[in-house]
Amino acid sequence: MPRHNKAKAARAATRNPAEEDPEFQIAPMIDILLVLLVFFMSISSTEVLQSNREIPLAVAKDAKQPKKSPGQVIINVLWVPINNSGRIEIDSQPYESAEALIPRLVDELSKNPMTRVLVRVDRTASWGYEREILRAVGAAGISNVTFSVVDKKGADQQAAGSQL
Repeated sequence: MPRHNKAKAARAATRNPAEEDPEFQIAPMIDILLVLLVFFMSISSTEVLQSNREIPLAVAKDAKQPKKSPGQVIINVLWVPINNSGRIEIDSQPYESAEALIPRLVDELSKNPMTRVLVRVDRTASWGYEREILRAVGAAGISNVTFSVVDKKGADQQAAGSQL
């Protein structure tokens, strides 16, 4: 049996002693945070908002600056209160009805499956008209829809600019 004890003692001598308190490794945590930061920066875009001064946008207290991505379609909806009708434009191209948008949106979706629609609606437009546009966007197969609004300060500046 002494031979067995010698082997056991030799193995025990070559093993590393167990650490009592494992230390928190900060370097891997920083690496993970940097990877996440790069990921979120790469999926966001920094293009400038296309604005149209003719559309008085709805006011939102906590409005944020929008970002345009390559797969984004901006739908401008101008409302004419005199005859209670709307005018729809994409890239300054007018469309007669919400249904006329569907082929254009399907084409955009075929180019980029991550297509997002940004709807800029005149704040005086009727909800029924907006609903028609949203139905057309849904019929085209696009589910990522956002609305453009202005914050209160921006609304005051926009109103002052339209009075001049």
